[in-house]
Amino acid sequence: MGSTPQVRRKVTLSDIAAGCNVSRATVSLVLRGSPLVNKHTRARVEEELRRQGYVYNRAAANLRRRTSSSIALVLNDLANPFFAEFAAGVDEAVAGAGFVTLLGSTAESPAREEAVLGSLVEHGPGGIILSPAEGSDARKVLAAVGSHMPLLLFNRELDGSVPEIAHWDTLALDNQRGAQMATEHLIALGHKRIAFFGGHRDSSSCRQRREGYRQAMHAAGLRVESHWMVESAPTRLDAARQTAALFAGKTSPTAAVCYNDAVALGLMLGLYQHGRRPGHDFAITGFDDIAEAQVSMPPLTTLSTVPRERGKQAAALLMQRLQHPDTPVGHTIAPVKLVVRESSCPPPAA
Repeated sequence: MGSTPQVRRKVTLSDIAAGCNVSRATVSLVLRGSPLVNKHTRARVEEELRRQGYVYNRAAANLRRRTSSSIALVLNDLANPFFAEFAAGVDEAVAGAGFVTLLGSTAESPAREEAVLGSLVEHGPGGIILSPAEGSDARKVLAAVGSHMPLLLFNRELDGSVPEIAHWDTLALDNQRGAQMATEHLIALGHKRIAFFGGHRDSSSCRQRREGYRQAMHAAGLRVESHWMVESAPTRLDAARQTAALFAGKTSPTAAVCYNDAVALGLMLGLYQHGRRPGHDFAITGFDDIAEAQVSMPPLTTLSTVPRERGKQAAALLMQRLQHPDTPVGHTIAPVKLVVRESSCPPPAA
């Protein structure tokens, strides 16, 4: 009587880990293409994979990602009303597609960002929408999420070049053109001394908005004084604190293009504290058009980005990536629209 054929047991990650004396997590990182693993360890793991005949089923892995029940959303400043509206748009869109949203907030900390991304990846999301913290490094983001995780970057660039193995789509606001339009609007009202207020120059979105402001000023033949470029955290409280810096030089501005609406609303408070009336003694523009911009005192002239729609758009782009993983990387710029309200006034009559 012939012997019964032996069915070869499937090789597992645990088998590979035991064979080369590393953790199961390290084997998983090697399979995901993570740069966290040094080259010597990677070589040992790859040799053990070959020796034991382990087959990584990439199609199955892609299928698992496409059928995941969640999408991760990681934001740099959840306290900003813009991102609350953006998150609502993302959640509405992914819910309509049968997903739930896993939300993480980094509070502008790259270290916190790495920890949040690493934790969310363990929950197996289908993809990630990331609004990077200031100073985020492309290599560290890659190390946290791996090279196979679909990821959409929103409105900020990462420091360093994005590695070629990372196929990351981007959705950005038209930052440069928006700030240029706001500056041109103030110039058309008769302002010649216009400041750019708020944000940090290390942020790519702030650099782009500053460049749009400079272009409009130079095109009109107007100079930009160094003390008219005031940095602050992109928050209402810090903007109010930095208001005095606008008036520290020999020549004071009569208007300011603000980095975002939160900064503009903070500057309004700061101006009142310094005896100036926004919309009467001093003109202000914002950027975002959050819901509060319409009911501030005075109502805020700003660049409308329609944040809830941008959230829906970000989710739609990520869903397209999940459905068509092999399409070329996409770079989308969403237009902005100047909305004129009472905060932008002509300069005071000398």
